[in-house]
Amino acid sequence: MGADILDTARGGGRTVSLTFDDGPNPADTLRLLTVLRRHRIAAVFLLCGGQVEAHPEVVRRIVADGHHLGNHSMHHDDMTTWSAERIEADLRETNEAIRRAVPSARVRYFRAPYGAWGATPAVAAALGMRPLGWRLAVGDWEPPGTDELVRRLLDGVTPGAVVLLHDGGGDRSQSVAAVDRVAPVLRARRWRFTLPAG
Repeated sequence: MGADILDTARGGGRTVSLTFDDGPNPADTLRLLTVLRRHRIAAVFLLCGGQVEAHPEVVRRIVADGHHLGNHSMHHDDMTTWSAERIEADLRETNEAIRRAVPSARVRYFRAPYGAWGATPAVAAALGMRPLGWRLAVGDWEPPGTDELVRRLLDGVTPGAVVLLHDGGGDRSQSVAAVDRVAPVLRARRWRFTLPAG
């Protein structure tokens, strides 16, 4: 498992990978799952352990719908200055929380909170997880309004991009609505939704 940070979607040409951070968050995550199912999109959900412990049933729904899982730390802390030992303990605790919710779950990816990587890529790789970055972050944490998110997604997407979005960390209804609007437009433009390349 390499420690290089992956930011590329699988396949060539007009491919894009959707990834969602900070969940699970029952209201918005469940609505998002409905949207992804309707548009036949498989995505990656980067989960916070504390949220997993609070909402294990939502994690089970994510897995049942065929999406992939990633570790996004227990409590969304900035790990920039953490020692490798402290990072490892946090990542293991998060994985254990995910596996209590879904014992058979494979946690394929790790994304550092805030994109503050520090020593995390090597630790995550040693634990069997690929560090997952992004090429397009649309700033949906603000949130700027659904129309603006749609504009940022359509204007910003590039072939092979991993896209950073959020289903947790606050009201993410704008993000869900933006995905619902953007997906058919991209498909009409002959884009394909794929998982990350690694």
